[in-house]
Amino acid sequence: MLLDEFIDQTIYNSYEELKQKFAIHIPDDFNFAYDVVDRYAELDPQKEALVWIDDEEEKIFTFHDLKIASNKTANYLRMLGIKKGDAVMLILRRRYEFWFFLLALHRIGAIAVPATNMLLTKDIEYRTNAASIKAIVTYDDSGLQEQIEAAMPTSPSVKHLVTIGKQRKGWKTFYNAFPDADDEFERPEGIYKTCNNDIMLLYFTSGTSSYPKMVQHNYTYPLGHIVTAKYWQNVQENGRHLTIAETGWAKAMWGKIYGQWIAGSAVFTYDMLGFVPGKMLEVMSKYKITSFCAPPTVYRYLLQQDFSAYDLSALKYCTTAGEALNADIFNKFLAKTGLSMREGYGQTECTLAIGNFPWMAPRPGSMGKPAPGYNIDIIDANGNPCKANEVGEIVIHLNESRPFGLFAGYYRDQKMTESVFSTDLYHTGDTAWKDEDGYFWFVGRTDDLIKTSGYRVSPFEVESTLQQHPAVLECAVTGVNDRMRNQVVKATIVLSKGFEATKELAADIQKYTKQVAASYKSPRIIEFVSELPKTISGKIRRATIRETDNTSENEKNKDEKES
Repeated sequence: MLLDEFIDQTIYNSYEELKQKFAIHIPDDFNFAYDVVDRYAELDPQKEALVWIDDEEEKIFTFHDLKIASNKTANYLRMLGIKKGDAVMLILRRRYEFWFFLLALHRIGAIAVPATNMLLTKDIEYRTNAASIKAIVTYDDSGLQEQIEAAMPTSPSVKHLVTIGKQRKGWKTFYNAFPDADDEFERPEGIYKTCNNDIMLLYFTSGTSSYPKMVQHNYTYPLGHIVTAKYWQNVQENGRHLTIAETGWAKAMWGKIYGQWIAGSAVFTYDMLGFVPGKMLEVMSKYKITSFCAPPTVYRYLLQQDFSAYDLSALKYCTTAGEALNADIFNKFLAKTGLSMREGYGQTECTLAIGNFPWMAPRPGSMGKPAPGYNIDIIDANGNPCKANEVGEIVIHLNESRPFGLFAGYYRDQKMTESVFSTDLYHTGDTAWKDEDGYFWFVGRTDDLIKTSGYRVSPFEVESTLQQHPAVLECAVTGVNDRMRNQVVKATIVLSKGFEATKELAADIQKYTKQVAASYKSPRIIEFVSELPKTISGKIRRATIRETDNTSENEKNKDEKES
């Protein structure tokens, strides 16, 4: 296995052994394209690397195929003048060309900047200028290229627009030149070679309350995902791993390339235009998916299907991250599949930092325990370690070693970088508590905590309770300013099909939460909505709900004073 070239030991007998003995050998001037993809192409050229489908086509790429395709793409980019250090934005949804371009940029030493196809003109303007984007590569998604064109008058750094779809005026058509491009690309030397500390990848955070930050990762970042893939997702040698993520988001790097390939698994990608639960299960059955990763919301929709209609016998391991996992989803999925879902935690800024590993009995709702290479603690506002069951901020200690996979800082923002790195700590900005057995439990972002009648309430905890009610499809819990209690708990709810928004239903939901949780955690205010405000990455924007509520409260107070 290629994995043996990067770690001494691949089999462990316990979590404690993994945590104590796991170590990564970092080669000098490591480059994933040459040292993983080309190495596989040399050792086992017909090894399956990428299985790609959409609703009409199927394509299977070996490592030899991807070596040739990315070499040709690198030569194409070089013809455009792309060189080491240039930033190139990739807006390719889940198209297989994303892998051509990502690997090609690694070969050149250019900076890959993946982005979602949901961006609007103002989003594109901000990103092109913030990162000095030199070229944008995209598929001809409906309306996207028009949004990009509208941003060009205020995006002076952009020299090339490349489409992998139909020809378009003012754009270069990739497939007009790709077939004739040279399929040999020599590894650069001298000043053009890549070094471990060079910037390889830039991801824009989703920006729930401010402009998105630019998270920069260097060339050692892929090796940090060995733990993500091998010991959390538990990908199988010669298996097929499916992570539901569009390539514009960092979760794609967690589940669609680096760790999976190093660990010997193929990556499966379904380029769906929309998520249809039954179709997803059909695809998983047909293509014998062996490991699967998705946020709890996806599992919630899948569980509404008849699992007996699909052959999921190849599926051996399932993981989840991105939002809190409640016991109801965990137990229902276990009953239908016999598989215990394994929750994990990390950020765009790092690899898997906390997880439920194979030797551990997962506790529904718990993120698990710290990953090898990560020295993690929970601290209070004064910087002191929290006791068991005490809520504080998750921090990563850096005094002994820096985890491979932890970001190199925020691009072009030294002030922001310094604000999260201090006295040998990285401050995540996330809060959690730890139980007596060392399991971590997520609470929320530091600004999401609700303070009501002297209590501190986690919105995720209340949301997990609410989602067990049959009427609740999605919900967001926030705090509303209150003169008597400081704040009261509010639940904004999207109803499941078949339920109507009534005062009686709201009262029933409140009664239910009081029966299964402390009364102070029960929402005093319930608002039914057709949809929740979300970022373009799909995360719920609690800040937007809070801002709307505070604006309404201020207007109400103003009216009362005037009357």
